[in-house]
Amino acid sequence: MQHFPIFLDTAAARVVVTGGGDAAVAKLRLLLKTQARIEVFAPATLHGAAVDLASDIEDWASAGRLALHRRALVPCDLIGARLVYGAAEDAVDDARTRALGHRAGVLVNIVDNLSDSDFITPAIVDRDPVVVAIGTEGAAPVLARKIKADLEARLPAATGILARVAKTFRHAADALPMGRKRRDFWAQYYDTTGPRAFEQGGAPALQAALQDTLAQHLNGMADGPGHVDLVGAGPGDPDLLTLRARRLLDRADVVIHDRLIAPEVLELARREALMIAVGKEGFGPSTPQDTINQLMIDHATTGAHVVRLKGGDASVFGRLDEETEALDAAGIDWAVTPGITAASGAAAAVGQSLTRRGRNSSVRLVSGHDTKGFAEQDWQALARPGMVAAIYMGKRAARFIQGRLLMHGAAAETPVTIVENATRADQRVRLTTLAELPQAVADMAGPAVLLLGVTARNRSAKGATTPAAEITAMLQEALQ
Repeated sequence: MQHFPIFLDTAAARVVVTGGGDAAVAKLRLLLKTQARIEVFAPATLHGAAVDLASDIEDWASAGRLALHRRALVPCDLIGARLVYGAAEDAVDDARTRALGHRAGVLVNIVDNLSDSDFITPAIVDRDPVVVAIGTEGAAPVLARKIKADLEARLPAATGILARVAKTFRHAADALPMGRKRRDFWAQYYDTTGPRAFEQGGAPALQAALQDTLAQHLNGMADGPGHVDLVGAGPGDPDLLTLRARRLLDRADVVIHDRLIAPEVLELARREALMIAVGKEGFGPSTPQDTINQLMIDHATTGAHVVRLKGGDASVFGRLDEETEALDAAGIDWAVTPGITAASGAAAAVGQSLTRRGRNSSVRLVSGHDTKGFAEQDWQALARPGMVAAIYMGKRAARFIQGRLLMHGAAAETPVTIVENATRADQRVRLTTLAELPQAVADMAGPAVLLLGVTARNRSAKGATTPAAEITAMLQEALQ
């Protein structure tokens, strides 16, 4: 992040704008929404030629909304200024403004010149006092405008009114203890009570709605016991989270998450949420299941909303039953939110279906190992021609799986597609055969799904390679 987003207090602050044309007008339209004291310096001539002044600026000056100076900026004009905008649309004059600003120790923005600017003005969605700022580090202004348009459509016009009325009620809400109780009160107001009251009676109805809601929370009528949501986070791409999973992450007090949850997914949790990592790694260091169960119970018992976040789908090799049984025994309420399992993500990555008419009418989801070591399967069934299986946690068990399948009659040339870090930015697809399976997974560090009996629909699948192709590429690079 090069540009750190902040909201600057503009009450009575001096903001200087140089220039009197279209660029200056565009900035002034936004600045005039603030409480700043705005001064515009627009000389009548520039480089010996007359300069027209935009009629909007003249009108704003006549109305007393800004101070207009028909001369060039000089050093003393910047004493006490908070910000300077160079909007003369003239490289020489804007460079002069920049130099004067830096000499005075004032932050300078040169319109449409990112490299010469100390700060950038983001695209803004204004629901005063709710303001959403959208920045792209100057790299994609069209995208910023698209996001702005989307948010404008999503945020109701009443959002600002709800917030303004709530601001006057904050001291009354301080009667609730800090933390979940106070947060639940405001969530109820913004989610249900406030919008409903505004729809029925407009702004005058909001104070009464706040008082009624506060009384419910003070009397304990709105209190609820703790709750645990067991949520599937999908294979890694945050865009593949369900809408419910996103909502639950946003509301959670505590997030207890697996090792393989992508950082981009964890970023969607509420900033104030307590994040607890309970990693498990095959044949490696792991958090005992009993410890995970007790963490969920302990936090839910205090009244917290707990999200137990699992990679993929919680019901596929996620030890879901053990956790729900522990919660039942402790009398804790729970619910399950499904997610996209890794097998589906891997199949999508290679453009294939897990079932196909004429090839296989069933698909098996199997684990390469369990709590006792390498997992035994119905090898005879898996070795049949046309069988398709998604093998989870199969990297370390690759040689064991290969041996069992060959022993039970599987063809050595049976295709295997390995998808590492399925759906993530660092996804890698490797096409191999059962005969070469152990060698194909030897250098893979990330989580991988082995798709037995499936090959990528085409070699353009994201990250698709074969071991031989990778060796060739390495040799060619070494020879260059």
